[in-house]
Amino acid sequence: MCLGVTAQTSFIGYPPDGASITPGKKLTVQVVRPNSIEGSIEAGLVIGLFSCFNGPAGCPGPEEVGTVLFNGKFKPTVHTGEQFQIYENFSLTVPSDFPAGAAQLSTNRFHLIGAGPAAVLEQHNITVNVA
Repeated sequence: MCLGVTAQTSFIGYPPDGASITPGKKLTVQVVRPNSIEGSIEAGLVIGLFSCFNGPAGCPGPEEVGTVLFNGKFKPTVHTGEQFQIYENFSLTVPSDFPAGAAQLSTNRFHLIGAGPAAVLEQHNITVNVA
């Protein structure tokens, strides 16, 4: 069972870790779901932004969401080209009053896998710079 869960672990494909984002501006967040032989039923996705008050070392654990930028269905589609990937792009707005400095951009994906099915909550984050 662990291999199935690991094989389907989603991640943030864009922006890259360490990227700069601007309050009040649009931000594209790409959430990638690797291909897997095990079936998956998507139940929901939350994308959040949390200020790291003492720089990157002050970022919270992955379970902390902060300001919710998106809460809804995750509907990734297959994209072919140089790399076969399954992902969805989200066009979000960074709140205009979001504090400058290091911040944690996180995704929390809830889905069901296997014939059972079994419930899985994935948490992934990267550090960005709000400037």
